[in-house]
Amino acid sequence: MSHTTPGSPAHLGHDPHGGEEVHLKRALGMSGLTLFGLAYLVPLTVFTTYGFATDLTGGRVALAYIVTLAAMLFTALSYGQMVRAYPVSGSAYTYTSRSFGPHAGFLAGWALLLDYVLLPMVNYAVIGLFIQAQWPSIPVWVGFLGSLALVTVLNIVGITTIDKANSIIIAIQAVFVVVFVALAIKTMATGSFDPGLPFTGDGGANGVGLGPVLAGAAVLCLSFLGFDAVSTMAEEAREPRRDIPRAILLVTVGGGVLFVILAWLAQVARPSTTFENIDSGATEVMTHIGGSTMALFFTAAYVAGAFGSALTSQASVTRILFAMGRDGVLPRPLGTLSDAWRTPVIAIALVSVISLAGLWLDLGLLFSIVSFGALMAFSVVNLSVIKHYWVDHPELRNIVTHLLLPLIGFGMTVWLWTSLSSRALVVGLIWVGVGALWLALITGGFRRRPPQVEFEG
Repeated sequence: MSHTTPGSPAHLGHDPHGGEEVHLKRALGMSGLTLFGLAYLVPLTVFTTYGFATDLTGGRVALAYIVTLAAMLFTALSYGQMVRAYPVSGSAYTYTSRSFGPHAGFLAGWALLLDYVLLPMVNYAVIGLFIQAQWPSIPVWVGFLGSLALVTVLNIVGITTIDKANSIIIAIQAVFVVVFVALAIKTMATGSFDPGLPFTGDGGANGVGLGPVLAGAAVLCLSFLGFDAVSTMAEEAREPRRDIPRAILLVTVGGGVLFVILAWLAQVARPSTTFENIDSGATEVMTHIGGSTMALFFTAAYVAGAFGSALTSQASVTRILFAMGRDGVLPRPLGTLSDAWRTPVIAIALVSVISLAGLWLDLGLLFSIVSFGALMAFSVVNLSVIKHYWVDHPELRNIVTHLLLPLIGFGMTVWLWTSLSSRALVVGLIWVGVGALWLALITGGFRRRPPQVEFEG
């Protein structure tokens, strides 16, 4: 595999049938990559699952976030190591393909598709839910379909437009966070409060023992998907080997600390662990600390954040579909770019159509399934570091960064993965089984290598 110098044109590879090179535009610097990841995370994503996670953990959401952050830090370091080796699109798919071969790479990419395909759907669903929570006369489907249509158009226009939109979205959420923190502290100051409650629980069935915390931590992995989404922009980054590992760590640490603080403040300011509607329970927190005005501000800021997450999550999954379609392991039309926009329009349209299923699926199940795909992909990326650096390139070995840290990351992700609900595990394993059957079909019963393009980064 050849490598160009950082900042040189992005070569996505040659069509094995003699076609021309396919290019994505290198447009993102360090700030753009970090904003991309933070917008994907959504600083307010803590409130997406707040009601569900509060019920699941017995009020110990902040503690669950600390457990998740610990696991994600080790995995973020592994992503940083792998993007230095392979600064190209495809994320876990690419890293696993290069480390363990194309068959394993396909299955890793297939698992990654599960969370990336469903995450835009989750965002459209919560946009509809929170709009309806604020204005009950507006059906959920109105917000769902409206946001889906706008996100699709912006993704077709191109990544530069997304980069500019992210700056505005992050600014809106930053203002809201400041106001929320101030009002939460004011609420706490007007009465007695228990600062340890977010760590000790409510004493109910889910408020005792480590099991509910691990179950909550496993679901909350979806809150951290922004850090690995940054790696999918490797072919659109100006300095991928330098900037993407740094952006990954900034997004992981910054997002994780913010999640812990916001979850702690929300639980302490409103100690109750019950909600009229757990799917939109955060609205009740806002009404409690700031009345209807705060609830309205929250809805506006949250919808903007969820929109930004939908925008970036759809961009990421279409790049993965693009990479797999270009390699021929998915239908080749997915691996083509529009002549007018230089974006993967067919892949964008496919994700939009699939997202319509979110109008009927249970939100709690969606949360868990997204986390299933994420944790499976995170696990194989940790293993890929060991295989690439420790086994395949012994001259690069470092016992800490290439063995101990990825082993810890692998152990923690597997631990969280097995803590998911049985429904999520069943659906996720069925998805992996379908992927294995498709792989067997396109490889003649695993006798042939899946089609694969040689990348240049």
